[in-house]
Amino acid sequence: MGRYTIGIDSGTQSTKTVLFDATSGEIIASHTVPHQMLPSTVAGCKEQDPTEWIRAAERSIEQVIASLSDRRQEIVAIGISGQQHGFVPLDARGSVIRPAKLWCDTTTADQCHTLIERLGGVERTIELLGNNILPGYTASKILWLKENEPHNYARLATVLLPHDYLVYWLTGRQVMEYGDASGTALLDVRHRRWCQEVIDAIDPSLIHKLPPLIPSTEPAGRLRPELARRWGVSEDVIVTGSGDNMMAAIGTGNVRPGIVTASLGTSGTVYACSDRPIIDPKGEVAAFCDATGRWLPLVCTMNVTVATEMVRRRFQLDHDQYAELAASVPPGADGLILVPFFEGERTPNCPDGTGVLFGLREATFDPAHLARAALEGVTLGLNYGVRRLRELGISATEIRLTGGGARSALWRQIVADVFACPVVCPDNEEGAAYGAALHALWVSERERGSTLTIEEVAERYVTLNETTRAFPQAAAVRIYERLQPIFESIAFDLRSVFARHRAFVTSSTERS
Repeated sequence: MGRYTIGIDSGTQSTKTVLFDATSGEIIASHTVPHQMLPSTVAGCKEQDPTEWIRAAERSIEQVIASLSDRRQEIVAIGISGQQHGFVPLDARGSVIRPAKLWCDTTTADQCHTLIERLGGVERTIELLGNNILPGYTASKILWLKENEPHNYARLATVLLPHDYLVYWLTGRQVMEYGDASGTALLDVRHRRWCQEVIDAIDPSLIHKLPPLIPSTEPAGRLRPELARRWGVSEDVIVTGSGDNMMAAIGTGNVRPGIVTASLGTSGTVYACSDRPIIDPKGEVAAFCDATGRWLPLVCTMNVTVATEMVRRRFQLDHDQYAELAASVPPGADGLILVPFFEGERTPNCPDGTGVLFGLREATFDPAHLARAALEGVTLGLNYGVRRLRELGISATEIRLTGGGARSALWRQIVADVFACPVVCPDNEEGAAYGAALHALWVSERERGSTLTIEEVAERYVTLNETTRAFPQAAAVRIYERLQPIFESIAFDLRSVFARHRAFVTSSTERS
């Protein structure tokens, strides 16, 4: 077995790189480089410069391999995890045409409606793709470019996703694997092939701008010789990759049915491993492919620590003070409910959404109740997706919790109570970067002819921190069971109001 692998997670806020020792099973070096969003006055616009990802990846790789000194030749593989859905447009020379629109960009809602209408409605769209077309997905971003920046669209030669762009930099190859490709709304996830009808609805010539598809279980390529020489590593180093959710699933051991991963980061995700595609006729659960040859039914919400950090900063609290205040309020926050759609929302699909406080009265209008309501609101939002997964036949015996919010004992207990399921955190907090390192190890072993399975990799290297385990408390579970439909009623009843409010804000901004 190869000695070392590198795992890189290129996310919205930072690039994290880890150096993994397969012999000891330990991460022996880690380095993080922050990212910045490009400033914009356009509501819902979230963009980044892809060249910043390259700079961050190169800097963090150099930092972690410095710890190896003369053992760099023992690095066998590099795994890439990238934020899903981002649209990286390249010209014929392989240069970036414009900033990448990210997964959290909601400016393409109109293009989603256009595509769905051209395809014959939501039901027909899901029949073709296995997924609905949501503002976060790549397809609508491509149509947005065509309609809003035709001069840039005319230059478009290749469509890549964020992790694909890093693979291109590392290997010189422009390819896309099934896992991340399933988040473009261009892939028929049942059969793992491009959907010509959707492509034609954007532009028939787009098929020639999509890179070749490869299985997620195969290398995307080998490291470019000039990079190998610069870093002092072997030119035989293979490069693998997929979307961040696919890699985080591996990093949490979510490689068999029965385990569900929930991430409490800037956004929130809940996903499971399935041996068959899970197609949601409502289009709320994403029917993604994973990075192991299976499928990854997934629910994503856009506002998690976005909401809690907003409250924490507003009242100038440190994390311990925030937790102490929230814990002083009973489950249910005495009826105060926060609908945390500050950045719009993807599940339920409310791209025009804003934050809503419901149940404000003198007894609940204080920092403690707001702190508790923020924790509960984002968790109730995630539970909407968990309930939908259960309706589609995904059962959970255990929730593997990751992300910054998972460090809070109070939040872990709220998750256990709202989800009505035991919760535990993996020992390793590196998440997607760790999963990328394990995936790289697994693929490199397969390349050598090994019969090592991904289940064996997870069993050997993914361990759980039992001190973090939380079990549902019956009284709290009953409270949240009553609160959940109230939360959902508020969210759904306000959908049309959100849209009218967005139009009002936009027109007011233009007049000023």
